[in-house]
Amino acid sequence: MHTLAGKLWYNQHTDQNYRLNPEKNIENMENKKWQNSSWLLFLVLSSLVAVLLFDQVKVNYNVSKGVGDGISSAVAGDKIPDQYIVVLQDRVSRAPEKARILAKEHGLELLQIYEHALKGFAAVIPASRLEKIKADPDIKFIEQDSIVEPLQTSTQTSSTGYRRINAPNAVSKGAGVTVAVLDTGIDLDHPDLAGNIFGPGKNCTGHASPDDQHGHGTHVAGIIAALDNDIGVVGVASKARIISVKVMSTKIRHGKPVSSGTTSQLICGLDWVTANASLYNIKAANMSLGTKGKSDNNCGYSDNSALHQAVCRTRDAGVTMAAAAGNEGVDSRGIVPAAYDDAVITVSALEDRDGLPGGLAGSSDDTFAIWSNYGSMIDLGAPGVGIYSTYANGGYVSNSGTSMAAPHVAGAVVLYLSAHPGASWSEVRQALIQLGEPLGQGHTDPSGKHPEPVLQVGGL
Repeated sequence: MHTLAGKLWYNQHTDQNYRLNPEKNIENMENKKWQNSSWLLFLVLSSLVAVLLFDQVKVNYNVSKGVGDGISSAVAGDKIPDQYIVVLQDRVSRAPEKARILAKEHGLELLQIYEHALKGFAAVIPASRLEKIKADPDIKFIEQDSIVEPLQTSTQTSSTGYRRINAPNAVSKGAGVTVAVLDTGIDLDHPDLAGNIFGPGKNCTGHASPDDQHGHGTHVAGIIAALDNDIGVVGVASKARIISVKVMSTKIRHGKPVSSGTTSQLICGLDWVTANASLYNIKAANMSLGTKGKSDNNCGYSDNSALHQAVCRTRDAGVTMAAAAGNEGVDSRGIVPAAYDDAVITVSALEDRDGLPGGLAGSSDDTFAIWSNYGSMIDLGAPGVGIYSTYANGGYVSNSGTSMAAPHVAGAVVLYLSAHPGASWSEVRQALIQLGEPLGQGHTDPSGKHPEPVLQVGGL
């Protein structure tokens, strides 16, 4: 996993070199073309454009400059020039109105507006205007935006994770509980997922649907809640409802889809989940992504972290979140949201080759992946090597990374909450830790860095 100070990355690892291949985030969204348009339609649209030109303050949800323009080598954690997250004082009653006033007064380009996980907005702010904006008494703090990427790898082996965590013996299948997947989107038409996809979802990278042009988010969604329908794969919580919250977008690079996002887009996703948690019964969320950062163990109020504050407010809305630990073989305290021990369940990756506890002789079976991050922030280990799951365009593929480990835990969260609907996030975390497989009772740790138990859901 690449640890970069502000770029969202997904937690998928590369078996060849055990490092993330980060890419800048530019969304090649659907380009709708009007064909055979009548002159009447032309005149109507022309009039609409003329009216819109009088609106001097617009919110541009497309990937902003800094990600798309001029930073071709940007990686997770890199700061985006002239792009900032502005957090307003709690006393500000109407964040959208204040954001638009400031944008008009200072000539800013609004990128996101937050009302629920945060009060504030993201905008392109020229350096010459930054200090003047900071002086506004309604502004609590301003934080520079940064790049975020998924955390994944790729293999061609069969998936064993579902069996390794004893999911076939789980009593609950997650019916009635909704989980939000904050990622590259979900393949909304996938035959192994469509029956569980719920609600409109949210696209924080543009105005189109939260569909997945990359595949990472679809892979994660399948691990959580692929249908038990005699085709493809089955998810940990096969009757759970899943909502696509797209916070990373995709472009084709060297013939392959690559994806990344920004911290401001992730906050947009958290803001939407917080606002809609009650409406859609969103009780769980998965974040197989990350960026460089740290935790103040005070929900970001001591070090003015907009992302940390947003994560904690989503937690307070009753959402239990699983976060990938990262894939660089380092201490996860330098990766966020994984380091947010006060708000998320952080997950490392176990290598399992046969779906059974107890290592195969002469192999690394049932040990923690050598590239998996470690540290005191880690709560649970889960299968993360060679995990077979759904993919974009109705496909299937095997991938590796803590990106694949975290959704096993997100599925387990759904199972637990289906049986214990009133449980708090900390109660869920503690229960899963207690149910987990202790070190030495089915897996080993030659590295000495992974005391965390391995996820087990049999009997839930």
